[in-house]
Amino acid sequence: MATALVGLACVLILVFLRVPIAFAMGFVGVLGVAHQRGGLLEASSYVPAVTLAARQIADTTQDYGLSVIPLFILMGLFINKGGLSRELYNLGNVFLGHLRGGLALATVVACGGFSAICGSSLATVATMSRVAIPEMRRFGYDDRLSSASVASAGTLGALIPPSVVLVIYGILTETSIGKLFIAGIVPGAIGILFYMGAVRWVVVVNPKAGPPGERHSWSERGRALLSVWAVLLLFFIIIGGLYGVFDFPPLNLTFSPTEVAGIGAAGAFLIALGRRRLSLGDLFEVLRDSAKTSAGLFMILIGAALFSAFINLAGLPAALVGFVTGYDLPPLAVIAVIAVIYLLLGCVFESLSLLLLTVPIFFPVVVALGFDPVWFGIFVVVVTEIGMLTPPIGMNVFVLQASMADISAATVFRGVTPFWVADLLRLTLIILVPGVVLILL
Repeated sequence: MATALVGLACVLILVFLRVPIAFAMGFVGVLGVAHQRGGLLEASSYVPAVTLAARQIADTTQDYGLSVIPLFILMGLFINKGGLSRELYNLGNVFLGHLRGGLALATVVACGGFSAICGSSLATVATMSRVAIPEMRRFGYDDRLSSASVASAGTLGALIPPSVVLVIYGILTETSIGKLFIAGIVPGAIGILFYMGAVRWVVVVNPKAGPPGERHSWSERGRALLSVWAVLLLFFIIIGGLYGVFDFPPLNLTFSPTEVAGIGAAGAFLIALGRRRLSLGDLFEVLRDSAKTSAGLFMILIGAALFSAFINLAGLPAALVGFVTGYDLPPLAVIAVIAVIYLLLGCVFESLSLLLLTVPIFFPVVVALGFDPVWFGIFVVVVTEIGMLTPPIGMNVFVLQASMADISAATVFRGVTPFWVADLLRLTLIILVPGVVLILL
């Protein structure tokens, strides 16, 4: 166990020295396996370590199940090129914009909708900030409310299916990706409602923070709804395919996550093409960005697998299970401690790195305590996404600042406090009432 803790400390040090997480975990993993197989000074001990690394690289690149990752990334990029983010924001605006804080409410709803077809927190924030914040500024919204509503609601991208983070969790823990997607729907909807509650709280305390906008007619609302019919249909096909909606005579269609990802990518391509928003240059850019992002994620997965092999050989998960069962700690107390650890580490790690680093350690403990792996996946995503809003790193905050250079990080961090509290309330609900996660399974 001590060896595993030293290895974990080495990974943390390398990450703080700005070594990419994939290489930090892979390097420590290979050296750790060599140490466990005979010692770092024995040349023969590196043979099984290097063999393991080579086999892991080959297995990862040839795994058909992993094709779901580039396909969902491709879907999100095509949707982004199709310009659907503005239509989704407009849909929320025509229904909610006339309320005090209505544009911020519309932003939360639009981020939730965009998350359902994007699957990335950072992409949601980067896209919606350029769409929503200028409009809120036009109506005199406080920058703290406008920026915080985008940064906070952007975290929904990691939870509402199809989520790339949930896909990676499913691969790491061999948990059903389809079940994870279904389980993310209700907590994602609760997140939207809680964020809307945070907006209402802000404008009640300070009415000038979110003045009401113009009221729209029902005909305008109908047109806005029709403008996003293709996205709604695509989301219905994705979730319906996973949930078995089409499994009836004469269709009898059931889809695996990989098949759903292929349908989603093809559908998003057709949407972008039909809206005449996709030139040949745009197509090349989308394919290039998809390849780059996917390659980066595959490298992280390989590094995480090597590090996981090392800590398993060193006995860290088994030791933690023995510690928990030996001291007879209540399961909820263990989950509370894990949540605190995630909240603290979330201050300095972005969510994917934190998930890859910690899930191999905590997952065996949680399963040994009798918790559902699907529930734990949603718990992990929610608690790590809170870190996306927490200083000093707060990745969503800095992505928003990169998109809106005239808004300081301090302004956003001050604005996200009510949303951070809403996230903690949602996390508490998920811990105390696991049924909100598992209700659709």
